[in-house]
Order: sequence, then structure tokens, then C-alpha cells
Amino acid sequence: MPVTEVEGRRLKLSNLDKVLWPEYGFTKGEALHYYAQVADVLLPHVRDRAASFLRFPDGVEGERFFAKNAPAGTPEWVRAADVEMTRSTVHHVLVQDLPTLLWAANLAALELHVPQWKALDGRGGRKPVRVRADDRPADRIVFDLDPGPPATVVECCRAALLLRDALRADGLDAWPKTSGSKGLHLYVPLAPASAEAASAYAKALARRLEEENPELILHRMARKLRPRKVFVDWSQNSRAKTTVAPYVLRAKARPTVSTPLTWGEVEDCADPDELVFLPGDVQGRVREYGDLLEPLLSEHFDLPEMPD
Repeated sequence: MPVTEVEGRRLKLSNLDKVLWPEYGFTKGEALHYYAQVADVLLPHVRDRAASFLRFPDGVEGERFFAKNAPAGTPEWVRAADVEMTRSTVHHVLVQDLPTLLWAANLAALELHVPQWKALDGRGGRKPVRVRADDRPADRIVFDLDPGPPATVVECCRAALLLRDALRADGLDAWPKTSGSKGLHLYVPLAPASAEAASAYAKALARRLEEENPELILHRMARKLRPRKVFVDWSQNSRAKTTVAPYVLRAKARPTVSTPLTWGEVEDCADPDELVFLPGDVQGRVREYGDLLEPLLSEHFDLPEMPD
């Protein structure tokens, strides 16, 4: 089993030649290489957040499972947080650095999902911390735009532009990325706010957009209503929910990536294939654009007051 040193941490890497995406012939070793190349732009968006993983050790055509608790054998240098939820306490990994990111990827924990709040406030040290999710403020809102066939990401782009304009009218701004699957995600960075307030605002805005654009937008969750429309999922702002992180590989037939976009790309989208990005594409985009989501780390908008 190859052993490598990454930033002073020894990692045992296994089965690097194993093909995890058979349709594309993409191996676990190539996935680790991709994550090493984009770590500088990926890590700031997951650092200090309680991570959950979608693991698929036998590839995208094999069994997969969602893992929240840190697995047995987690190295002592991997930072963790015991997060008290309503009915349980979860021992979450915190993906703070490149060694942790590659350690997780070596376990085929290749999809990384995080909530819209942080478990830490920049606290150092290696000891696990214990936090109550109910005490943690939201620092962003996310809208997950999911197309109901035959609608595609093209319709999601139309909905995203309407959502962007509505947010700007409320004094907010948003930054888009692909989900890496069928739709789009829009992020709004917040000054600290309660998750309940952020979720209530997101739901109210999605409802308003449905009322104004009933032929395109849906805010209700009933699946029977979704064909031909874009479901604006506001529910991922709940403390218990997570969203796939930027620059993360997806467990789809091809190794698609949840990829930050420019608003120009959203405005010009006329074909679903225009917004499908593979690892090599994303590495080129990072070289060209840097991190298109960097404003999420520096901008902070006050949540509008909700009407009584």
C-alpha cells in the first residue's frame, strides 16, 4: 500500500487504479489528483463545517451510503466536532486541510456535503469540540434549483435569473454553481442569522416567485407537481440539511463536478451540455477565473426583515 506524506501527515493510499466511474474510466487515483489540484479553492468553502460524505467504494455502479459519523480508524490528526442535534449527537469530520481531504477521498468518501452554518469559529487545536446545532448561526442561504423533466438546466438558468433579481431587490446578491447533477445552486452570504429566519426568508421568496411565475417555478415539494417546472428547494437551509460543496465530484455516470459559474454563463445558457463540467474542465476554469465563489467568503448581507 503506497504511503505518501502530505503537509507533514502520512497517508496510506489504496487501490489507486480502481475505476470508480466505469463509463468514463476515471480512477480513484485520478480523483485524488483532482482534489489535490483544486484544494486551494475547495477547502475555504468547507473548512469549519460539519462534513457528511457520500461513499461509494465499489464505484458509482456499486453500493453507496451516506456517512455522517467519522469512521473507525480515523487518524488522530483529523479534526472533528461532536454536533448535538435534536435527537442525537453526531461525530462529524471537519475537512480543514489537504491531508484530511485526501484521506477522505482515499476512503471513496468522494462526495462532500456541508451545512449552511459553521461548527467552529476559527478555533485552533486538535481536540474534538462539542457544539449544539441549535446554537450555530447560518452564514449563508442556498437555493437548490431542480428541474422536473422535460425541463433541464436551461430552465433552471431562467429561474436563477428571476431569483437573482428578486434577491437584489431585497438588498442581497447571489453566486451560482452547477449542482453537478441536473440543476443549479445559488448561494447568498449572510451576516450571522438564525437558521429559522434564513429558512423562512428562503421559503417566502420561493413562494413569491412561484406566484409570479407559475408556469416555470415551484416552491412546493410534492413530486407530482414538478414535471416541466423548476423546483426552488429552500429546505436545505434547515440546520439538519446539507448541500454538496463547490468543486466536489458527483456520483453520476460521469465524474461531473459541482462547478461555480459566472452570471454570464447562466444568462447565455441554451443547451444543457453547456453547463456540464468534468475534472479537467474545472482545473482549467480555476486557472482562468480563480475561485468564482470567493465573494461568499468575504461578502455578508443582512437578512431582510420578514413582514408580520
